Amino acid sequence: MTLDSIDIAIILLYLALVLGMGFWYARLASRDMASYFLGGNKMKWYMLGLSNASGMFDISGAMWTVSILFVYGLKSAWIPWLWPVWNQVFVFVYLAIWMRRSNVMTGAQWITFRFGDGKGARLSHFIIVIFAVISVIGFLAYFFEGIGKFCVLVLPWDLAWTALGLSSAHSYALLICGLTALYTIKGGMYSVVVTEVLQLLILTVSCIAIGYIAYNTVTHEQIMAVVPEGWDNLWFGWQLDLDWTNTPYPAVNDKILADGFGLFGTLFLLMLFKGIFASLAGPVPSYDMQRILAAGSPSEAARMGILTIIVLYLPRYLMVAAFTVLGLVYLGPEIQAMGSQIDFEQVLPMAIQKFVPAGIKGLLLAGLLAAFMGTFSAFVNAAPAYLINDIYKKYFRPNEDEKTYLTMSVYASLLLVAVGMAFGFFATSLNQLTLWITSALYGGYAAANALKWIWWRFTGYGYFYGMVSGLVASTVKLFFFPEIVDIYVFPVILLVSFVGCIAGTYLHPIEDFESVKKFYKQTRPWGFWGPVIQAVRAEDADFVPNQDFSKDAVNILAGIIWQMAQVVIPIYFMIRENTQAVLWCGVFILTSVWLKKMWWNPLRKLDQSEGL
Repeated sequence: MTLDSIDIAIILLYLALVLGMGFWYARLASRDMASYFLGGNKMKWYMLGLSNASGMFDISGAMWTVSILFVYGLKSAWIPWLWPVWNQVFVFVYLAIWMRRSNVMTGAQWITFRFGDGKGARLSHFIIVIFAVISVIGFLAYFFEGIGKFCVLVLPWDLAWTALGLSSAHSYALLICGLTALYTIKGGMYSVVVTEVLQLLILTVSCIAIGYIAYNTVTHEQIMAVVPEGWDNLWFGWQLDLDWTNTPYPAVNDKILADGFGLFGTLFLLMLFKGIFASLAGPVPSYDMQRILAAGSPSEAARMGILTIIVLYLPRYLMVAAFTVLGLVYLGPEIQAMGSQIDFEQVLPMAIQKFVPAGIKGLLLAGLLAAFMGTFSAFVNAAPAYLINDIYKKYFRPNEDEKTYLTMSVYASLLLVAVGMAFGFFATSLNQLTLWITSALYGGYAAANALKWIWWRFTGYGYFYGMVSGLVASTVKLFFFPEIVDIYVFPVILLVSFVGCIAGTYLHPIEDFESVKKFYKQTRPWGFWGPVIQAVRAEDADFVPNQDFSKDAVNILAGIIWQMAQVVIPIYFMIRENTQAVLWCGVFILTSVWLKKMWWNPLRKLDQSEGL
């Protein structure tokens, strides 16, 4: 791609700015471990929410989302339920409050808070550290693959280093990942949050700009002329029923077949089944959990969660829809030239190359680099806490000074980045990595982490056996059954993990009932806590158990619909389905009013009850 001097200047200015901010905030991050990893719990909730949104707005995910919207049309709005995307609704409705009450630094440290300090608790603590590290390495490899593929298409320089066997894509990925790791490691949580807020601002402006360009370039008639019947229909039956044969892109049928999504009704039920368990489990030990723990109070953690969704979805899907319709209408020759090996993940960079004018192109590229750097930096900052705080400090050097721990955190960050990038060299497809991370790997996480919240008898041994069983099952699937679509294997992995949880729980007694009581009284979850409630009430007759399950369930349903509206409104707007866009705007307004009255307003009472 040819870039004008103004585009190059904007990109270089952005890179210089984020590096400078990282070094500037290093003085705040270098005080102690809490400052480095949690910002000293003094950062404003809205800053954390904006930062979290930027961290979720990644290039790899955007490229994948453009590709599935191209292929599946409006039905692609359901496919991110693979994660599931609405786990963030569970988080802001109640899980962020429960989690923040722990006053710990990491998800692994939270496990000790839940189970105590017996052998089973130590085993569960160890396995969550392993899971956190594995998942972070997987995501870093995913980002490495995505940024390399993106840069080689949109930046003008050939950086191939043939002497070392490095392609231009890998060289770009090494350069961008290295710069991001540099400012992240130097500035810790402070630099991550502040730079991500800047990055989100750039991204939002970029999304609006590309949305404007696409809306004034593509008509409804042009879109409908190149897509199959039903492409613009959100709803579905058991079969997908999208036939691209008589369109300019007949090879898309091969993509649908390779994805294994033809039985869309079955896929939806599996995503719903998985989504409930994965969401009950709570956030995985990564950057979004870190921001929850960094919030100033439980209510602020909840407010941070809902703000993340508000500022993320509308601009992100406006951009995704814009690039998709531009690709559908105007990139026919380029896509057809790929033959049967169409790489739909290239639609986004090809559209930038062809349609975005000078100046706006530099801003947009800076914004998309910001999307990558924000997400990458969030993982780089979150992961070392598990190695240093939960392994090195807890088991090997508990009495070192803070400077030593901070130095070791830098080394741990460098190690994880290096390993993640090494795995990125062998990643062949963003879709392959996405499906494995979301379906197989997390299948081993859901059972144990759902039970830890709601079942009093669940022990550290149960957690350990459940996590190990799930990780073994997901690994067996990865290496021995790679041809099976991961989401279809999720129920099997979940069942194996549940068996491990139950077996581990009943093979050993509860080691530390006092810790269980402390956890319950401090966290106050709903669920199956009868004997613990009796024990707590015996000591505190005024204690009132959590009776909000029904209210939380209704708010979650409203939140999922509210979130879905923010996904489909920009798409309907871009393809000129104005009636549907207006109807979903009405849905968005009604669910917003409901959440304001039934969820946001009661947070004030929560603050009062906790003396805030």
